[in-house]
Amino acid sequence: MKAFSTARRQLIALGGAIPLNAVPGYAIAQGSPRTIRLLVGYSAGGGVDAVARLIAPRLAELLGQSVVVENRAGATGLIAAEAVSKAAPDGLTLMLADSALLVAKLLNPKQSFDPLSALLPLAGTFSLPLMIVANTSFEANDPVQLVKRLQSSPGRYSYATSGVGTVHHLGFEMFKRATRSFVVHVPYRGASQIIPDVIGGQIPLGVVSAAAGFAQARAGKLKALALMSQARLPGMEAVAPLAQAVPGFDIAPQLFVVGPPGLAPDLAARLGQAIKEVCDSPTLATGAAGIGAVRGYLQTTELRQQLTRESAALAKVIQEQNIQAES
Repeated sequence: MKAFSTARRQLIALGGAIPLNAVPGYAIAQGSPRTIRLLVGYSAGGGVDAVARLIAPRLAELLGQSVVVENRAGATGLIAAEAVSKAAPDGLTLMLADSALLVAKLLNPKQSFDPLSALLPLAGTFSLPLMIVANTSFEANDPVQLVKRLQSSPGRYSYATSGVGTVHHLGFEMFKRATRSFVVHVPYRGASQIIPDVIGGQIPLGVVSAAAGFAQARAGKLKALALMSQARLPGMEAVAPLAQAVPGFDIAPQLFVVGPPGLAPDLAARLGQAIKEVCDSPTLATGAAGIGAVRGYLQTTELRQQLTRESAALAKVIQEQNIQAES
């Protein structure tokens, strides 16, 4: 019970938000502490990985067990997700997934793995707001001017994203549909390539993470035209959301924790409560803002509903625009 006692003392020091005395054996594994693996479906260094490494130490404190981030990159998170779906339902194998996990099956209906049915949603954690950036010579400075410019010149402009079927791509396609504008999509391999080309004028518009885009805008190298979500990041209050021009528009990659099917309800509840404590930490919120993440905690039922709605919205734009996976 040493791990339990340690975790309880730490929580009391933090305000005791979780009533551990009402939840005997809060630690996931009884007896000798065992390591919890938090899988990430991408290589180290990206946004999802950064959030995972931010929350893992805090989660370890709350659970009284070691939590390690394990990168299993490939197939837009499907490799990691399948590993979790086949793991023992003991709470020791979890995954920090993102919205891109929903897209794989939508782009390829023959894909047998369905994350909505093969994984157990535990809790939403954070979102990673996206930003539309432009070359400094682009003749618009905010969402309203952007819409007017695109509508007045159909087919004249192009926009870059980190690939076909990404939330960046599908989000901008939703924007195009909502505004009845025509802009050509140019897929890139990531923000590290998009931002230099926008700055250099090789492409007028790009969709990148808010953190990456704002850093360059603050340096005067490009324009931060709009946030694609309605969540505001500290220090970026001057960047208006697209909802200013398209009421209700709100899309951003969502990060959420999933586990294997078969987790006992009380175990899933304890994990979900610990994740809530992580998301509620003011210190962690400050660290998250520093890497461009915004708190987006959702309990299990809310997360299921959110994933279902998001999947339906993404499926609609994929079907309407006839978007197909890159071969």
